[in-house]
Amino acid sequence: MKQSSLGLSNTTKRTRKREFLDAMELVVPWAELISLIEPYAPEIGRRGQQPFAVQTLLRIHFMQQWFKLSDPAMQEALHDVPAFRDFAGLSHWDEHIPSESSILRFRHLLERHKLADQILATINALKGCNSRQAP
Repeated sequence: MKQSSLGLSNTTKRTRKREFLDAMELVVPWAELISLIEPYAPEIGRRGQQPFAVQTLLRIHFMQQWFKLSDPAMQEALHDVPAFRDFAGLSHWDEHIPSESSILRFRHLLERHKLADQILATINALKGCNSRQAP
């Protein structure tokens, strides 16, 4: 259930942010990137605070880069911007939002295992494939 289906969205206007996120949904190789990160991610089901899904945190990480948001600003944007919540897969009205600490830990995981370089290489390889297919 999306926030809009609960009547929590004030508008149905297709904003530039939403248009951009819809485009990124289609062009980013999410499954490939998630499989790259999952071996390093904390296991779900262990004791303590349950980690968020890799897909959710990866999407949040990308939005931070695209919209130039700090960890605290990203956490706040997830509360304030329905399009950001939807894109991150946090569209249930009662769903827990990652804290700025969770967002920071995910970035540190990417840095510790040098995954950011691999993510960039995956994206660049895709870009190269697309440019070769152009007429």
